[in-house]
Amino acid sequence: MSNQAIILGVDPGFHVSGYSILKRDVNKAFLLDCGYLKMSPSDSLVIRVGQFHTFFLDKIKQHGVTEVALETSFLGKNAQTFLKLGYLRGILYLLAHEYKLELHEFAPREIKSAVTGFGGASKDQVAAMIFRMFPKINEITTIARNDVTDAMAVSLCGFWRGQTTNKLQQLQKSQ
Repeated sequence: MSNQAIILGVDPGFHVSGYSILKRDVNKAFLLDCGYLKMSPSDSLVIRVGQFHTFFLDKIKQHGVTEVALETSFLGKNAQTFLKLGYLRGILYLLAHEYKLELHEFAPREIKSAVTGFGGASKDQVAAMIFRMFPKINEITTIARNDVTDAMAVSLCGFWRGQTTNKLQQLQKSQ
């Protein structure tokens, strides 16, 4: 892993999927792109899976993504939602394989702890920290605000993981 990377963080959803693309250049983060993909609930799952694939394939190619960061799945109240989110995660795994991208997964508590210092933080607390780090994203509509800030938090974990890996590699080389 080099000091440069383009990290795509994704908060997948069948209605709204948030994303964030950060560039790591010598341990500095640069926000290249962020936003959301909104899909119509009246479209079939086949249509939405296709839209998701096309959208993220375009983002990977457009920005030269080298790493993908995701939140690990957790079984909430609805098992069907959990299973269907697996389709979207599978698309990201397939894209990572096809384009030889590193894929990192982070537990929800790990993400919250990394961004806020507290693993039990609320979505609003995570969003508040993201807005402090990246004030320009305040323009994002409230409809998808949590989806985008969640994706930003995930991509930041990918960014920080790369910093740690680079430091460990440098330490190993010096020994």
